[in-house]
Amino acid sequence: MILLSRLQVRASELRTINVLCVVILVGLSAAANAQERASGPKPGGWKLVWNDEFNRPNGSAVDLSKWVFDIGADVWGNQELEYYTSRPQNVFIQDGNLVIRAQRENYKGPDGVSKNYTSGRLKTAGKFSQAYGRFEARIKIPTAQGTWPAFWMLGDDIEKAGWPACGEIDIMENIGKEPSTVHGSIHGPGYTGGDGIEAPYTLPEKQRLADDFHIFAVEWEPNAIRFYVDGDLYVTRTRSDLRAGWKWVFDHPFFLLLNLAVGGDWPGNPDPGTVFPQTMLVDYVRVYQRVIP
Repeated sequence: MILLSRLQVRASELRTINVLCVVILVGLSAAANAQERASGPKPGGWKLVWNDEFNRPNGSAVDLSKWVFDIGADVWGNQELEYYTSRPQNVFIQDGNLVIRAQRENYKGPDGVSKNYTSGRLKTAGKFSQAYGRFEARIKIPTAQGTWPAFWMLGDDIEKAGWPACGEIDIMENIGKEPSTVHGSIHGPGYTGGDGIEAPYTLPEKQRLADDFHIFAVEWEPNAIRFYVDGDLYVTRTRSDLRAGWKWVFDHPFFLLLNLAVGGDWPGNPDPGTVFPQTMLVDYVRVYQRVIP
């Protein structure tokens, strides 16, 4: 009886240890998955060639060896309401993120143009451009009527060829009145504005994009551009999407852009319920090249 009792106790201890091991393994797996989500996907067959992790001290300016400011207003062709500045009030580093902040304020630029909103717009033109590859960013967007965050690309021949002949790839655009939906699109000669080749991606169960970071990416090859949100492929664009007379212009280097617009033809203007400031947070931007075995 004593021996049996001890065996029963020992069996109970082993069951407890097994349960604890399972709990620990589940916890480790969850932590690993969380880390993978935080650092972005590890795309197989890709080599990282350019990135900005924005891991600079709080309050720092952006790395001007990688980024250029677009400054001004009324030159973007979208009837936007903001004045893009390079001021630290609009663009800065905080907690490992790039912060682009749109503010409601009376602002007069050095060109004498006055606006009631300010924001930021960054690009890699003259610093970095690439044809083909994987282009991704982990971003937390704002949500409010009249906001228009975007992560996108333009052909680096824009000064010579002009727009839309240079080509445009919109990796992610959102208009505040659609809190669960982003849009991916391409533009070129003949397919601009309302004729742009566009597709939406909507989060399930009415989740709001502004409630968390999401990874927005394209994988661009000579004859195809694939659009992703959080690793989900939601549309592929090819030459077959073009109508007769339209030209495929995605065969040369493009540079990157990040901006947070206020108002414009597509999102409409802020309304009384739009609270400012509105912020767009960028955890990282990464560019890969395909590794050929």
